[in-house]
Amino acid sequence: MAAPALDPSADPAAEAGPAPGRAGGQAGRLRRLLTSRHPGPGATPVWRCARVAAAAGGGVLLYLSFPPYTTWWLALPAFALLGPVLWGRGARSGFGYGFLFGMGFLLPLLSWTSIYVGPVPWVALTVAESAFIGLAAAGMSVVSRLPGAPLWTAAVWVAGEALRGRVPFGGLPWGRVGFGQPDGPLLPIAAIGGEPLLSYAAVLAGLAAGELVRRLVVHRSPVKGNPAMPALAVAAALAAGPLAGLVPPTPGTPQRTITVAAIQGNVPRLGLDFNAQRRAVLDNHVKVTRQLADEVAAGTRPQPDIVIWPENSSDINPLRNPDAAAAIDSAARAVGAPVLVGTVLSNPDATTTNSSLVWEAGTGPVARNDKRRVQPFGEYIPWRGFFRLFSSYVDRGGNFVDGTGSGAVDMAGVRVGDVICWEVAFDDLVADSIDAGATLLAVPSNNATFGLSDMTYQQLAMSRVRAVEHDRPVVVATTSGVSAMIAPDGTVTQRTGQFEPGILVDQPTLKDTTTLATRWRSAPEWVLVALSVGAVVVGVVVRRRGRRGRKDEHG
Repeated sequence: MAAPALDPSADPAAEAGPAPGRAGGQAGRLRRLLTSRHPGPGATPVWRCARVAAAAGGGVLLYLSFPPYTTWWLALPAFALLGPVLWGRGARSGFGYGFLFGMGFLLPLLSWTSIYVGPVPWVALTVAESAFIGLAAAGMSVVSRLPGAPLWTAAVWVAGEALRGRVPFGGLPWGRVGFGQPDGPLLPIAAIGGEPLLSYAAVLAGLAAGELVRRLVVHRSPVKGNPAMPALAVAAALAAGPLAGLVPPTPGTPQRTITVAAIQGNVPRLGLDFNAQRRAVLDNHVKVTRQLADEVAAGTRPQPDIVIWPENSSDINPLRNPDAAAAIDSAARAVGAPVLVGTVLSNPDATTTNSSLVWEAGTGPVARNDKRRVQPFGEYIPWRGFFRLFSSYVDRGGNFVDGTGSGAVDMAGVRVGDVICWEVAFDDLVADSIDAGATLLAVPSNNATFGLSDMTYQQLAMSRVRAVEHDRPVVVATTSGVSAMIAPDGTVTQRTGQFEPGILVDQPTLKDTTTLATRWRSAPEWVLVALSVGAVVVGVVVRRRGRRGRKDEHG
């Protein structure tokens, strides 16, 4: 099949505009910047600096679109800057500009990783992850002059996120564009195609806006240069959110309303050393649960059907420590409901798992779920000897192993999806819990290690996206905040502060509806990946033909 020709409106000869002598000062230089890989003698260093500033600045804007900020719309100008910077560039230049965009974005976004381990691991992680963004930008450059370029460049970005979310060491999905959109009008798209389609829509809107501006600047006319395509792409991307909200999930069976409580017991102090006071953390959660029981007895709180404690709420193994077991049992007995307890368990083969136990008073644990994807450089250290060269903190990392299972447990007749902390960033793990019959999602987390940073708000945003993606109420319970109750439309109905005890009680209606995102799982992401690969192949072929043609013209 013959490869498509370049978009005529993107052809350098068609867009070159007036000759340099008639270009009109700075406006002419700007047009040459946007139409040529070589803006001309004397201008190259200046405009290269401008591209560098636009790439890095776009990354900063993307960071500012993420929680705790509510300026979700900044993702659009972020990609509106990146698109023209990449237009017509070679793959090598595209990688460089993409890398700068990634540094501007990820360096502040991941700053919480440096709070207690220093700047070297933080910068090393940012550099490694920015290389993935650079790789995506290289592909975006290759397809930037194909007809309908924003459609393909946005798909290449999603393909880059898919790769970054899987490798190395299981990937780092943190910072996917869709996770920055829980306050924006595009959020309902998550129920159609999950986070990947949400990312695609946001990136497409920004890239198409940048292409529209580029064409208007180049042609100095609102009608020349085919501006209709990027304008329509912007409108379609922005309209997709409200339209997606009109698509109802597949109805399920009638469900009951339950009362669920989340306990935030708090930790004795910030930092890595909170683990040294494991008994104090357990006692805090017992104390706050007893406080809830007193409020129930006084009639100021409704009787909970189930209670959710955070990850690591009892790092003392209650299966081996009778004192810890007695403390947990006393709390469950006082509150009159089963408690989901986050703990650390030693297995018969000498491995360790990050686990949740469903604890019933007088009976003890009746169900167990182990964290299915443990966190590299936190719960375990890959290549420990190598990374010790960069930071001595690797010796404080754990030796946890991945668990198995469905990611769901039964509590008082309620099927609860148990998505432990880090797992909420992974599409497949959350979808597995829903497929296992979960009508309520619980996200028990321990964010105390990261202090008063943005990390907990970034993770809360992921939980909001998951609520919409699967049409489920979500309970976020953390040791030190922010704990929250989230409605199926992504609204935070209740939340706690940070580093203070807290009790949340809500009465969500359980759901077993099925969204298109739940049914399709990763299919939309793989479709976008396939489109991006095809577009890159076509882009490479077109560029090679173009170079051969120019070579033949010049003999």
